[in-house]
Amino acid sequence: MFTGIIEEVGSVRSIEQHGEDRSITITAMNTLSDLRTGDSISVSGVCLTALDIQADSFRADLAPETWARTSFSRLRTGAKVNLERSMSAGGRFGGHIVQGHVDGVGKLIGLERIPGLNGDSGNWWLDLELPPEVERYTVHKGSLAIEGISLTVAKLDGPRCRVAIIPHTVEMTNLSSLAPGAPLNLEADLIAKYVEKMLGGRTTASSLRVEDLVRQGF
Repeated sequence: MFTGIIEEVGSVRSIEQHGEDRSITITAMNTLSDLRTGDSISVSGVCLTALDIQADSFRADLAPETWARTSFSRLRTGAKVNLERSMSAGGRFGGHIVQGHVDGVGKLIGLERIPGLNGDSGNWWLDLELPPEVERYTVHKGSLAIEGISLTVAKLDGPRCRVAIIPHTVEMTNLSSLAPGAPLNLEADLIAKYVEKMLGGRTTASSLRVEDLVRQGF
């Protein structure tokens, strides 16, 4: 399990194809300090298994399903990726529950600065387009993992979503390296998916209201 608090931005050293499978080698430093073979590590929101750990890199194998259903298809040598080690039992829970299981791939619309009272505020608006399989679980002020980053939805207008990004997040993640139109790994709030399951299809996620949850005892 992860929390969506990015520890380091790594870079893709190589991607090798072996038949239908692929392996990716990522250069990193801080996240390798206690990483062991077989450990889980989140790479831009995708839970991978660390292999062949070296002083400055690690390798991970990618199944065809992972390649097809994530933003990894845009990765090239030198691409920036967000890294987070799995949460330790005694660690701080800084973000929200993130499993590293991508629910869908969105599209970056743009990343633009938010003007302040005296010029540049230093903050940013990130606008993206949500696929239907993620939109159904996304709510105003709810949690959403974007490229593995725990973020809060500031505005929701159909499939279009907006989140506020502080300067620290821009500096410590791969967001500034992405261009409009880039695919984004998205993971919806786990709780929303369990609530839908527990309701047993008696109401759709798009019509779910607070009153419905109260009647169900939530």
